[in-house]
Amino acid sequence: MMLIILLFIMADFFVSLKVGIEIGYLNSVIWILGSMFAGIILLRLSPYALIATFQSFSFGQIGAKDVQNASMAYLFGSILLIIPGVLSDMLGVGLLLYSLYLHLFAKMRPKQDINFQQHKGDDNVIDVEIIDECSSSDRLSRR
Repeated sequence: MMLIILLFIMADFFVSLKVGIEIGYLNSVIWILGSMFAGIILLRLSPYALIATFQSFSFGQIGAKDVQNASMAYLFGSILLIIPGVLSDMLGVGLLLYSLYLHLFAKMRPKQDINFQQHKGDDNVIDVEIIDECSSSDRLSRR
């Protein structure tokens, strides 16, 4: 696992240098600072995104596995935007788009029935109103 992370960091550095040479130093710095600020803002807004995800879950629009996927993709995507580098930015944007896809897909799906237990016999219940009739002695005492 550590070898994969090390290879990713080296590839990210190499690609960032190549892109920096192509677009220029100033544009490269603007890219790095812009993606860093976007990642910080998205990370600060993550509690609201998590609340929206859990609300979709409570309304039955999204499953438990999708909640986990959307939350983790959002958090890792915003963290990857903070890390300087072209590959990390592209991977971060990809994860954020995946999180957005899960939210939009959840809104388009029909709502699931969240009642896990069905009570049998409830269809045969008749609602009854009880009227208490008072006796003749009670009527005389009320007058």
